[in-house]
Amino acid sequence: MRTLLALSSIVVLALPLAAQKPRARDLGVPFAGSPGKWNAITDVAGVEVGYATLNSGESPAVRTGVTAIWPRGKQSSDTVFGAWFSQNGNGEMTGTTWLEESGFLDGPVMITNTHSVGVVRDAYIQWQVRNSRKPGTNFSPSGFFSLPVVAETYDGFLNDVNGFHVKPEHVAQALDTAQPGPVAEGNVGGGTGMVCFGFKGGSGTSSRVAGGYTVAAFVQCNCGRRPQLTIAGVPVGAEIPGDLPYAQGPNWVHDDVGSIIIVIGTDAPLLPHQLKRLARRATMGLARTGATSGNGSGDIFLAFSNANPGAAAQTGVHDLKMLSNDQMNPLFEATVQATEEAIVNAMTGAETITGVDGHRVVALPHQRLKEAMKKYGR
Repeated sequence: MRTLLALSSIVVLALPLAAQKPRARDLGVPFAGSPGKWNAITDVAGVEVGYATLNSGESPAVRTGVTAIWPRGKQSSDTVFGAWFSQNGNGEMTGTTWLEESGFLDGPVMITNTHSVGVVRDAYIQWQVRNSRKPGTNFSPSGFFSLPVVAETYDGFLNDVNGFHVKPEHVAQALDTAQPGPVAEGNVGGGTGMVCFGFKGGSGTSSRVAGGYTVAAFVQCNCGRRPQLTIAGVPVGAEIPGDLPYAQGPNWVHDDVGSIIIVIGTDAPLLPHQLKRLARRATMGLARTGATSGNGSGDIFLAFSNANPGAAAQTGVHDLKMLSNDQMNPLFEATVQATEEAIVNAMTGAETITGVDGHRVVALPHQRLKEAMKKYGR
């Protein structure tokens, strides 16, 4: 059941994580690989996802939010190994210089809109201080300093992005309400105002069980243009060409000016250099959907492993487990498969929405998707 929370005069939907609409597999889209129980990033044991969804008004039209992904759950302060990769850097993910240097992801991954990265970053540090939650790294004699990971995609076509509607209390909501289990998709959290391949995009997730481990993807998709869209090898964008949201924008119909954030989580015991290899494979899952990472697209990926607990302890010699590189091929394949399906799930889970200046973005029509699959024997 949905509940409404009034925060800073903005209606915030506190959604249960259970998916509200049929997912791509429910519509008969054939994806390779074996998903986990929830077909979500929460299939990696310990991972929790939380949202704050801001969806209200017409003038201003607020269509935005915050997503929080906790690698070991919101109750844990244990740092995980992580790595990141920029396929095209017209975007932002804070904290990546220390992630690259240290090999540790310290705290959650948070995702929001382009002009709210700063407030989300600062609000998380405030949350840490308020809850006496020290990071797993970066201590000093006077306390600690924190370098949170916050990523973004631009929702200004639908959202009053310069109204700065994301507030610290929304960040706290996403952090505090995170939970395991099924994950809502589409117009939720940071994905509320996003557009993907000319359809309503947003938040999506998928998982695979491969090589004895779980690998999962979470995406905030705001990328691509309609003619590019390919689903399970079918040229869906060509089959459903109408209702283009950017038809009146200069060159926007054919130019890729969106972005996508992809978070890969696994329980496989991988070290940072191996996780970077995993993050790179997300590019191949993105390419399967037809995207080409245009100049205007911020395509930034992060991978983490929540194996090796206690690896960031400040003292001592740590005995770590590491999967052999020769055993990583199933994980590479799982990353590609889960990324592709997560993007499609974001679109099948989204709903038609109208935002700033009457801009309207239609949801991917389920029946026409099924017809396209049938036409191509898929």
